[in-house]
Amino acid sequence: MIAAHDFYENDFARFWISGGILFFEYKPNTTIDLRVAQSVVTDRIHFQNECTYPILCDIRGVVATEKAGRDHLAQSGSILTQAVALIVHEKLSLIISTFYVEISKPSVPTQIFTKEDDALIYLKGFV
Repeated sequence: MIAAHDFYENDFARFWISGGILFFEYKPNTTIDLRVAQSVVTDRIHFQNECTYPILCDIRGVVATEKAGRDHLAQSGSILTQAVALIVHEKLSLIISTFYVEISKPSVPTQIFTKEDDALIYLKGFV
């Protein structure tokens, strides 16, 4: 992994830190299986350099998820995370994220938003 100071990108996502919030954006047509979940969590943790952040996670590029990937995100995906705001766009993203929050039960406060401004207001309470 080669991470820049302020931006990192792998095959599945890109992330950066601004205003004390980590912005995390899945790339288009991503399916979150166990391999993808492990990759993005590992890269994010390295990128954060042992600092904890609230995370704005844009999942509009996600087209499907698998149980093993969701479970990994709900458990290990919460490492170095204060809170998560999921940005959804399409009906499928809303269904996926609602299922994730209600069934997988992430270990940090997690809310679903359709507007980035609302998500940022939520996360600023954790900065």
